[in-house]
Amino acid sequence: MNPEPCDIDIEVATRFLEAQSAPEDGRYVFAYTIRIRNRGPVAARILGRHWIITDANGKVIEVRGDGVVGEQPWLEPGGDYEYTSGTELETALGTMRGSYTMLAEDGTQFLAPIPPFTLSAPRTLH
Repeated sequence: MNPEPCDIDIEVATRFLEAQSAPEDGRYVFAYTIRIRNRGPVAARILGRHWIITDANGKVIEVRGDGVVGEQPWLEPGGDYEYTSGTELETALGTMRGSYTMLAEDGTQFLAPIPPFTLSAPRTLH
């Protein structure tokens, strides 16, 4: 896999889904919305994703899959793509990080890193 030939910017917003969670059973459900922007001069496609999800107990889950939410969108130069997905933790606090496998229009594959972000139920962080 080559170094990143495109300038990919990733922003994340998270929220705790109280109605779907059951803290008494160790079930904390979170949604995350991700906006991926192509700030480079070359179009690129999202081929796959790799997530590393860690809860407050140190339990780590890795998730790999094709595309995002069943799609493999192309991002034109200056374009963006936004989607919402979710995850479940056994604790009220955790983190996610990872990468997207991308394909530039010239056929070059590269990784776009997803910076770490926090998943936190209300009143968990002080």
